[in-house]
Amino acid sequence: MRLNVLITKEQLEKKTEEIADAITRDYNGKELVLVGVLKGGFIYLSDLARKIKMDVDIDFISVSSYGNSTESTGVVKIIKDVDTDVGGKHVLIVEDIIDTGLTLKYLKELFSTKGCASVKIAAILDKPERRKVDIKVDYPGIQIPDMFVVGYGLDYAGKYRNLPDVCVVEQT
Repeated sequence: MRLNVLITKEQLEKKTEEIADAITRDYNGKELVLVGVLKGGFIYLSDLARKIKMDVDIDFISVSSYGNSTESTGVVKIIKDVDTDVGGKHVLIVEDIIDTGLTLKYLKELFSTKGCASVKIAAILDKPERRKVDIKVDYPGIQIPDMFVVGYGLDYAGKYRNLPDVCVVEQT
C-alpha cells in the first residue's frame, strides 16, 4: 500500500481558518456547542475550536457506519451520545468528511429531536460524487474526488489518523 498526499496540512489549516471565521461571525453572541463526530472528527474539531474567536462548548458523539471496511454499511449505530444538554442551544456537528451523507443526515435528525435552537454541519472534506442523500453542509471544506483517503483523522482499520496531510491510499 502506498500513500500519496492529496491535501497538505497547510491547505487544511487555511480552509479551517476560513470556516472558523465564518462560524465566529454567524454565532457571535449565541450559545454554540461543537459536537465532534468520533473518532475521525477529533483532529478537525481541535483545530477548528482553537480558531473560533468566541466561547464554545465542546462535546462528542461516536457513531459507526464503516466498521473495518472502506465502504459505509449505510447503517448508523450510536456508540456514545453527547453528555451536554443541547436543548435551546445552537449545535454545530463537526465531521472529518461527508461521503454518502447518511451518517450526517441521521445525526442532524437526531439533534433536531433534542430541542436545539439550530443544527448545522461543518466538514473539512466533501466527496459529493458519493452522496446518497441530499444534505446541506453549512460550512463546507475541501471537495475531493471519489478516492479512499486517510490522514487528518481519517483512518483505514484504525491506522493513519495521525498523518498531518490527507493522503490517497493506493494498493500496490
